[in-house]
Amino acid sequence: MTMLVLGAGGQIGRALVERAGTNAVGVDRATCDIRDSAAVERAIDAARPAIIVNCAGYSAVDRAEGDREVAFSVNAEGAGIVARCAFARRLPVIHLSSDYVYAGTRTGPHLEDDAIAPLNVYGASKAAGDAAVSAANPCHLILRVSWVFGVHGANFVKTMLKTGREQKELRVVDDRRGGPTEARDIADAILAMAEICLCPGFRDWGTYHFAGSPDTSWCGFARALFDRAAERAPRIVPIAAAERVEPAPRPLNSTLDCTKIARIFGIARPDWRVSLSRVVAHLEGAKA
Repeated sequence: MTMLVLGAGGQIGRALVERAGTNAVGVDRATCDIRDSAAVERAIDAARPAIIVNCAGYSAVDRAEGDREVAFSVNAEGAGIVARCAFARRLPVIHLSSDYVYAGTRTGPHLEDDAIAPLNVYGASKAAGDAAVSAANPCHLILRVSWVFGVHGANFVKTMLKTGREQKELRVVDDRRGGPTEARDIADAILAMAEICLCPGFRDWGTYHFAGSPDTSWCGFARALFDRAAERAPRIVPIAAAERVEPAPRPLNSTLDCTKIARIFGIARPDWRVSLSRVVAHLEGAKA
């Protein structure tokens, strides 16, 4: 199986190319801008893949509030271009989406068919991308993930470690809940989904959730991080989301029900605490 990975420069794309090894052909934004249909077609024709994975996306949540046009051009229009190009070549596509498509008002974990009601521009652009992929290519798997962290790219773990070195006290939101999910775990889930969906007779196309377990708050995640870090831990002060000034509103509940992906693909929720230990060890080893 040859897999074309678009957005291979991002934290999930890089992890996926690393985990797939010789089975993946990765292209980054400089090589292939997904908003350019000709560039996407060239990348597909050069790789001759069995499946396409779109990890490319505009992910700067706060900046998107003032950059709506670009966010939609990448996350919605670009996603649709990828799906259409794949369909034209009779190829399935796996598309990365986000928990931010939901308003977060549900009392329990979100189901895949819950109403879409994004609170911010980023979430709206991802929701539009999901719709574009669904409309353009019936052979699609949309994978909604939450609270992504890892060894590559910018993420909460790296930000907390850096800020923790500079400040003795960190005020961290304690009333937003979700399932932290490591990029390598997402990559492994994608590889498993790709292998199964390419089997003859596969029919379970659609949207799936994947998130780490157990659900926690950002504050709980931060405390777990500094429990594992070798350096001096700052004092973690829990605060309400309402106390934090941010350009983009965010859902209080980002928890995702992952029953469907377990039932169809046999993929269980990974323990983010184990993954976090692995990431911290890698980052501290790299720093040394």
